[in-house]
Amino acid sequence: MAFALLATPAYAQQQDEQLWLQVNTNVPIADRLRITLEQIARGSDRQGGLYQTEFGGLLGYRVAKGIELGFGYRKVGAHNGNDSADEDRLRQQVVATLGPFVTRFRIDERFNPGGREIGFRIRPLIRYNHRIGAGKLALFVSHESFFLPNTTRWGQRRGYERMRNIVGLAVPIGKQVAADIGYLNQYRVARGGSGAEMDHALTLQLTINLNAFAVPRVHD
Repeated sequence: MAFALLATPAYAQQQDEQLWLQVNTNVPIADRLRITLEQIARGSDRQGGLYQTEFGGLLGYRVAKGIELGFGYRKVGAHNGNDSADEDRLRQQVVATLGPFVTRFRIDERFNPGGREIGFRIRPLIRYNHRIGAGKLALFVSHESFFLPNTTRWGQRRGYERMRNIVGLAVPIGKQVAADIGYLNQYRVARGGSGAEMDHALTLQLTINLNAFAVPRVHD
């Protein structure tokens, strides 16, 4: 159903062309423990170039084969035409790998300078990888939904907020580096007096696994 919405006519909705870049570096600390250093930059035609940056880290612990728990922090910055406030965010997540499927259940806590309330976000994600040939080259599709369980005075409104759908190619670059290149469609539903928005983005994510410490790849 989510992917079917991509074909829905865009009546009275605002559209934008964007570029999303991300670099994740996985650093092993122990046999089941790793830290991921994250850097994100997003550019927009409508917002005059670079409009959002994110820097952070995530501590991941593999509790069983194919299951990992994570806890992290992000500093989110707004630039150029982006009138959002800078935010601090905490994250908790569970990532499970089931054959060609990767699922992630994430909860965000948003700390905004506009108020003392914490804005919570619930973000379930699913990704399917289809390997091409005998190597690690693969096609992938993914879907992520954003549910906001509470309303804050600084602007978050309770309800279903957006979805992100990606189709792309996972490309190995040597033994320790891999790239995900794809098309991302982000749809924000009309709510609270604001019209619907649809973003079309070229997305490029590099994943660097130090000491061949591989983890499931998903997008932010």
